Amino acid sequence: MNTDFEIVEESYTRYGEINSYRDLLVWQKSMQMVVSIYELTKELPSDERYGLTAQIRKAAVSVPSNIAEGWGRFNLGNYIQFLRIAHGSLCETETQLTLCVMLGYIKDEKTTTQKIKMEEIGKMLRSLIKKLEQKKIN
Repeated sequence: MNTDFEIVEESYTRYGEINSYRDLLVWQKSMQMVVSIYELTKELPSDERYGLTAQIRKAAVSVPSNIAEGWGRFNLGNYIQFLRIAHGSLCETETQLTLCVMLGYIKDEKTTTQKIKMEEIGKMLRSLIKKLEQKKIN
């Protein structure tokens, strides 16, 4: 099913045509981020299982989940709002990752690649939000 989001999101897919949120590169990259975060948080102390480990995983999972939920609403305004929530969750994930380093749970070198990928996802989300907001105005 094609939507009026398709034209705006062409640059966000490898396939050219967008039939689902799964076709969006930003969703694909955020799913990869979640897998990386799960791997990284395996290193956290067991006494953080219900604390920081659960919180950082929940925030990471929220990024692709909100991209998907916003797409599924079939309403441009709702979609933009869910993309904003996804961006907020991305910032939350990065903050918690930084906290893990500050607490000495994870070496900073292990987070560098992850933070670069998160920055890319953030740029993609901000760009998509901006383009959709312009479409909403017109």
